[in-house]
Amino acid sequence: MAFIAPGSIFSYADYRNLWISNLFVTIGASAFPIALAVTVLDAGGTTTTLGLILASRVLSSVLLAPVGGVWADRLPRKFVMIGADLYRALLMIGLVFISTPSVPAWGLAVLVFAMGAGEAFGFPASGAILPSILPSEKLPAGNVLRSLGVRVAQVVGPGVGGFSVAVMGGRLTFAVTAAFFVIGTFLLFRIHEAPRAVAEIPPTFITDLREGLKTVWHTPWIAATIGISSLQLMVVLASENVLLPVITRREFHTNSVFATATAMFSIGASVSALIAMRYRARHPGLIAVVVWTLFAFAPLVLAFPSSKTFIIVGYLIAGISLGPWEAYWPSAIQREVPQELQGRVFSVDYMGTVGLMPIGLAFVGPVTQALGERPFLIGAVIFQLLICGLLLLVPGIIDLHSPKKIDSSQGEQFKA
Repeated sequence: MAFIAPGSIFSYADYRNLWISNLFVTIGASAFPIALAVTVLDAGGTTTTLGLILASRVLSSVLLAPVGGVWADRLPRKFVMIGADLYRALLMIGLVFISTPSVPAWGLAVLVFAMGAGEAFGFPASGAILPSILPSEKLPAGNVLRSLGVRVAQVVGPGVGGFSVAVMGGRLTFAVTAAFFVIGTFLLFRIHEAPRAVAEIPPTFITDLREGLKTVWHTPWIAATIGISSLQLMVVLASENVLLPVITRREFHTNSVFATATAMFSIGASVSALIAMRYRARHPGLIAVVVWTLFAFAPLVLAFPSSKTFIIVGYLIAGISLGPWEAYWPSAIQREVPQELQGRVFSVDYMGTVGLMPIGLAFVGPVTQALGERPFLIGAVIFQLLICGLLLLVPGIIDLHSPKKIDSSQGEQFKA
């Protein structure tokens, strides 16, 4: 078959197993919010209740992300991923038994909070493992194809979640999501990760943690992108995450618009990532930031929910905004950051990017009650456009490359 022809990305068995594993795990992870939102709302939960429960998951992943990053650089990364995925599968099975109409909202929040710990360990390990299983020239394509696999799963996942909720209800849907995690975990055991150099006297945990933070801080375009993305997730992404199911259920009396819009968002991201992979951009950062402005369509269509089609098409366009980031951002980190530091840098990326999102999720309900849904969502549209313009002012962001690093290396060559 062409996709496993010698020299192609999928001819690398370890990458192939990682890709398929990510596919199954992401299907489960994408079905989970559907089951959770329906379970909470069917039990009489409000916008504030749903926002707080979603915030608990993000909060724990943010708090523990630095810990996950350090261990991703200390242990074989595939074993960190295996532990994280099995842990989440067990918690989802726990939700099957606890998510009854009589369970208090805080009970759900506790389990969802615990689930965020698995994401804190799994994300940095999955971002840093690629250089151990692919040659450097294959990393850009490998990152994009992995992102495309994730997006395909994010199209399938909400459909699986919606169908399962309709047929079996929210509680048993949690068991379905657990099964996808278990299958994905099994494939990780088949990966042969290249060994990494280990210091004879390992540094302390705090030293490792500081080194990762220092690396990010001394790379301005990485630090600025993480910081601005954190603000975007707090204001824009948090608002649409909470209000999409609330508004579409209220306006159209069905869960299908929620699931379909989420799927179309992933389709848009997949198409734009594929185009970005095939297009050799001279200024990848410039393209990524300009296209990122399209995310403003998500809050815009929620502010004016005139029809199902309007919502779904708006989310398709909003999804396009993420493709270039998925194509260029991981490869830039893998190129600029030494491999032994990548787990920590990816963990700081995750922690910083979603660090403020729990605040946004928790305050969507109260803020919309005070200001009104439409004014708040219009404000989110304006905010999205402003932060994109601000990010373009950061040195190095246009090319996702550090000019000082280039000058230094050239200077060393001239000295030689």
